[in-house]
Amino acid sequence: MKNLAIIPARGGSKMTPGKNIPNRNMNKLVLGTVQFGLDYGIVNKLGKPSLEDSLKMLAFAFQNGIRTFDTAFAYGDAEEILGKFVVDNKLAGKVKIISKLKPNIFEGRSPEVSKYKIIKWEIEKSLNKLHIKSLDGYLLHTPAYIYDKKIVEALKQCKKEGLISNFGVSIYDAKDALYAVKDARVDYIQIPYSVFDQRLDKTDFFKIAKKNNVKIFARSAFLQGLILMKNSMIPKHLSEAKKYLNTFDKIIGKHGFTRIQTAMLFSYSNSNIDSLVFGVDNVSQLKQNIGIANRAVDFEKCRAELEARFIPIKKSIIFPSLWSKKI
Repeated sequence: MKNLAIIPARGGSKMTPGKNIPNRNMNKLVLGTVQFGLDYGIVNKLGKPSLEDSLKMLAFAFQNGIRTFDTAFAYGDAEEILGKFVVDNKLAGKVKIISKLKPNIFEGRSPEVSKYKIIKWEIEKSLNKLHIKSLDGYLLHTPAYIYDKKIVEALKQCKKEGLISNFGVSIYDAKDALYAVKDARVDYIQIPYSVFDQRLDKTDFFKIAKKNNVKIFARSAFLQGLILMKNSMIPKHLSEAKKYLNTFDKIIGKHGFTRIQTAMLFSYSNSNIDSLVFGVDNVSQLKQNIGIANRAVDFEKCRAELEARFIPIKKSIIFPSLWSKKI
């Protein structure tokens, strides 16, 4: 694997002047912040990082060329942490930030309520927490809202007003992705995509997205850490995943890749995907992921074999929302 010129982050969130050297390979990487605000991931045993550690990760990412950050109202205090990083380093206008509307915000409300006013108010709250004047992207965190024309029109109006540059939706089901890209004509769509979740490859989704100039963000490359777990640590209700992981190990071992390299490169090397959203728990993981991005050129043979092998896989394995249920 190629070596990168890594600049360590020092002293919390403030960065060393003159050391912010962008890496051209990082344009496709988006650092997610859910880990900074919540206890997140099936393999995370330590809980969310401290404020100091979160700020160090953000600084490290920026110093190594990552310029886009993904957050959401639902990610605990992640917006505030990211906002502190932005204001401490005077990065307003120098980074792109994507946030998301509070999930299920219209449930139980009168149909007479102005959806535009609520959405605008929520965007303004996020902007205040982030210490910026405009969001690069604002996504619906409740996929069903993409079918509500008043909500979509409200997002378009906020875009006209300059509060956001792009709007879209974070989806789980293929039908929602196809509707968003064909009928709602959003700017951004965030999709789950991994070695074990190739559902959208078997549809016209990527072809339509390209035709309609929709930017695709892929998340869940590691399936919240399931792909990285030792088989002995996998909980009983997910035991069915072991057979997939055993086959996975045989294929990647033949090609000389590790699980973490393969999981990340499977999304990163897909030319249909514009950006890969990934999260980390510490600077060491971040450094590792940045290094992995440089090996994509060697991945095609391994990728071809994985594409042919892992279709389809049950939703009970690829949908983390179902993991709490007995399978």
